[in-house]
Amino acid sequence: QVHAVESGGGLVQAGGSLRLSCAASGRTFRRYAMGWFRQTPGKEREFVASISWGGDSTYYSDSVKGRFTISRDDAENTVYLLMNSLKPEDTAVYYCARRVSFSGSYRWESEYGDWGQGTQVTVSS
Repeated sequence: QVHAVESGGGLVQAGGSLRLSCAASGRTFRRYAMGWFRQTPGKEREFVASISWGGDSTYYSDSVKGRFTISRDDAENTVYLLMNSLKPEDTAVYYCARRVSFSGSYRWESEYGDWGQGTQVTVSS
């Protein structure tokens, strides 16, 4: 099991950047693929990005591809989400989670567990 804690959210102007961190506990962290999702009020959690257990493979939603970069530091048990060229529509609570199932798509929320508490990102226009 992995206990995840997100940080790094805040208020930023459109066009700005933020780097989110997801600090995870557990000696087996490096064995797990990890993902970032986001959620706005009244909507379902939306896939943002994921990274394989070795860090060799990364995946992004079409809405963030080319602007966001997911990475991991297994020595620090941390996953990062670097967000550049932020837009007001990126405003959401961002969550990280461990991929616990490989029966479906990496984009599916149901494939993930051990969710963190989330960090708020607000992009002003």
